[in-house]
Amino acid sequence: MSTGTVSRRDTSAGVLTATATVTATAAFGLLLGWATYGLHGTTPLLERATNSVSTWIIWTAAAGALIRTRPLAVWGGASMMLATCCGYYTASTLGDTFGAGGLGTAAVWSVAGLAGGPLLGWAGWTVRRGRGHVRAVAAAAVPMVVLGEGLWLGLALGYWGEAAVFLAVGALFTALLTGYLARAGVHRYWLCAALAPVGALAFYLAEKTILDGLLGSV
Repeated sequence: MSTGTVSRRDTSAGVLTATATVTATAAFGLLLGWATYGLHGTTPLLERATNSVSTWIIWTAAAGALIRTRPLAVWGGASMMLATCCGYYTASTLGDTFGAGGLGTAAVWSVAGLAGGPLLGWAGWTVRRGRGHVRAVAAAAVPMVVLGEGLWLGLALGYWGEAAVFLAVGALFTALLTGYLARAGVHRYWLCAALAPVGALAFYLAEKTILDGLLGSV
């Protein structure tokens, strides 16, 4: 068998793997978006859990951790977040709750997903398969969103009961990820615990100033 034939087969296999990975993450994103819309109004706990940025982000990071290569994790994160928005707003349209301003809101969230999806896909991949202290930095990106949303619920909206739940869950995620990195022998594993609250404050400020401003203008 010639080297050229082997190379072409390897390339074809790589393309098929990439296509299957991106398709699978997109399909899961569609289901996630549809489910989060469908669970609105069922119970107060599910209402808040599904009407939450954290829910989408945690699943995107989990998908990144399951993907074998870093570029595919980045692409998978982008496709999953965009598909999640598509699934959510498609369900909203079919449920006749997609109002006059829905298109602008969907566009804002889609752009936010395209920006955050690759980051969270990379973070999930790096926590599991990366090397060096960058794993601890990447790990902080996951709980910082949960903590940041807790700050937003409390400081911006005054929902302190729900904020306390998000802050507690974020703190638990931080502790579990820090412990995982410590057991894995990651250098400077403590950076996860140190950076998560700092990132949470940055996320809260970004959500309050940039995202709320964009959503208020559409």
